[in-house]
Amino acid sequence: MGYEFITYTKEGRLARITINRPEVMNALHPPANQELSAAFDDFDADPECWVAILTGAGDKAFSAGNDLKYSAQHGMGAVATGKGGFGGITARFDLFKPVIAAVNGFALGGGFEIAMACDVIVAADHARFGLPEPKVGLAALAGGMQRLPRYIPPKIAMGLMLTGKHIMADEAHRLGIVNEVVPAKDLAAAADRWANEILDCSPISVRLTKQVATLSQGLPLEDSMKQHYPLVGALFGSEDMMEGVMAFAQKRKPQWKGK
Repeated sequence: MGYEFITYTKEGRLARITINRPEVMNALHPPANQELSAAFDDFDADPECWVAILTGAGDKAFSAGNDLKYSAQHGMGAVATGKGGFGGITARFDLFKPVIAAVNGFALGGGFEIAMACDVIVAADHARFGLPEPKVGLAALAGGMQRLPRYIPPKIAMGLMLTGKHIMADEAHRLGIVNEVVPAKDLAAAADRWANEILDCSPISVRLTKQVATLSQGLPLEDSMKQHYPLVGALFGSEDMMEGVMAFAQKRKPQWKGK
């Protein structure tokens, strides 16, 4: 598939997805959403690709969310997304490969919701986060109202959501929304470092870990430990499990196959 509004490349086990609409702060209109959905579909289906990094083009914005100028011209009924939800990811609850958000500026509204739907957030020190939808008569309908109160204290989340306030990267880090804050010039390298540290681990173990952490949310501890997680069977039937054990015993680096 050819892409006009994003770039999508693969480097070995790593996929790179970049929202490429810097002229509108990487805001998303339906064609961009459809392209992101297609890229995440491909990433999910490719057995050779194990980790993805998602970012925005330029140094001003990760994504300013929904393209309101486009919506003003075409109507709110034109806010169309693919099966993965806004940005191709906010409603993608069956993707157990890890996704890293490299936030290179504004992550507002749907842009913040996209970042929160990722597993790790690395932010440039000038990044800003917020859900300002109420200021323009909208609401954070791509998971923001559900995710933010799960990630930070509810009263803090409510304060941010009801006022539409922005917070800077260092505050987002202090609250536990962001994993790491780095100078803007170091953002790409930091995201790559996180990706490589994940790639050092068994891909099957990583996916099982994400599956359990995702599907057990909200369950009582005992119920969560009794829950059936399909990837447990995949782990114990895998070549990689024995490879990890043998590599440890032989004091060498394991050679993961994803099988």
